[in-house]
Amino acid sequence: MRVGVLHGPNLDLLGTRQPDLYGTTTLAEIDSRLRDLAEELGVELDTLQSNHEGILLDWVRDGAPSLAGYVVNAAAYTHTSVALLDALVGVDRPYVEVHLTNLAARSRTRRRSLLAAHAVGVITGFGARSYELGLRALVAHVRDSTGNGGGPTGSERGG
Repeated sequence: MRVGVLHGPNLDLLGTRQPDLYGTTTLAEIDSRLRDLAEELGVELDTLQSNHEGILLDWVRDGAPSLAGYVVNAAAYTHTSVALLDALVGVDRPYVEVHLTNLAARSRTRRRSLLAAHAVGVITGFGARSYELGLRALVAHVRDSTGNGGGPTGSERGG
């Protein structure tokens, strides 16, 4: 099984950007931890960070045929990108939305997620560990949905 991990805008600044809010763990450290966890779970990872919405959209669409699902931290695009929502729904793969901070405790603008209603689940507020929890949850979901560890079909996908 292969899983995609999407990191949205400004997540390349983790470790130095507002460490009191986002912590001191860097994106490279998060990806390294995810690769270790993926190996433990017996899955492969593709990861992408971009500050450009179109690159994220193309990556979701182009990767879908070989991916069982996605772990998504869309960062600011969580609150603004109907296009990213359409891409994720359009490729018919399950995804788990993750965030370092608890969105419910953030400003009004950041409390609303356009992606959440179609996600298998949403994990927020556990810092860098949110990604690990999201990967575990997605892999378990896909395995439970398919019974064989492969990619789900549309009717098997969580809503």
